[in-house]
Amino acid sequence: MSLHGPRAALLEAREVPLGGVRAMNVLRVLPSKDVPTIGAWCFLDRFGPAEVRMRVEPHPHIGLQTVTWPLVGEIRHRDTIDSDVVLRRGQLNLMTAGNGIAHSEYSVGEEAGPLDALQLWVVLPDGAATGTPGFEQHLSLPGLALRAESGSDAQVTVVMGSYAGVSSPATAHTPIVGAEIRVAPGTTVALPFDPAWEHGLLLVTGDARVSGAELAETALDVDDVLFLGDSRASVTVTSEGGALLFLLGGEPFEQDLVMWWNFAARSHEEIAQAREDWEAGSDRFGHVVGHGDERIPAPPIPPVRLMPRRRRI
Repeated sequence: MSLHGPRAALLEAREVPLGGVRAMNVLRVLPSKDVPTIGAWCFLDRFGPAEVRMRVEPHPHIGLQTVTWPLVGEIRHRDTIDSDVVLRRGQLNLMTAGNGIAHSEYSVGEEAGPLDALQLWVVLPDGAATGTPGFEQHLSLPGLALRAESGSDAQVTVVMGSYAGVSSPATAHTPIVGAEIRVAPGTTVALPFDPAWEHGLLLVTGDARVSGAELAETALDVDDVLFLGDSRASVTVTSEGGALLFLLGGEPFEQDLVMWWNFAARSHEEIAQAREDWEAGSDRFGHVVGHGDERIPAPPIPPVRLMPRRRRI
């Protein structure tokens, strides 16, 4: 695996509509125009914080894993392999689409309530991308403390993959890391990296300044991601008032990635076939437990050939 160097770019969140959700503030950072993936992470949405009655009706996925990480509130997940669970803060829902799955996500209760969560996708490599779908929920995840240079030690929860010698029990198909990092007020701490991997830091709440080799000190805005490239052994984070961050990283994903709507694939033809199968009610995606005929229809496919996404920096 060739290294590309310690690049850096600030990826700004942008507001986007999300089918099936009303009155929600949905912000998207990945994919961005210049950086389609960070490791195998190919999608990052934040829905909330908001007072909302969320109803995301059944919709399909192929070729990826959905990673749902709640910050506030409860989310009910149902899918076509008979999963029906409620997700709470500190717990992880991981759905592996493989060749095809569909699911719905509702907030709990009939009235609007507080909700805030990260929704991420991980692109699957060849083999797993067309494999059997699956679902797993992890009620507790491992953690560690990073010794601070000043202030209090930073507390880390390893959500996906491995970080600083600690591994999540969640199933990963590529070398990857997803970790929540809590930095106390008045703290400066070094975050260790695998130099062969690329990384990005999302500021969820609070304030943070990031510095390191070949990196001018950069202040993060909430909901933006600082893409850090690879070839870095560490960066330093300083917070005056405290910060909650989410670290994304992994081995650079070098297979072709064609993304459209809820699908990740290698070619236009795979995407077009998946859309046709969903619209036809094919057994490929099945029926979401507890639902009737309600579903989110696929949008029209663009009148151009969908091409693999390419890194611009």
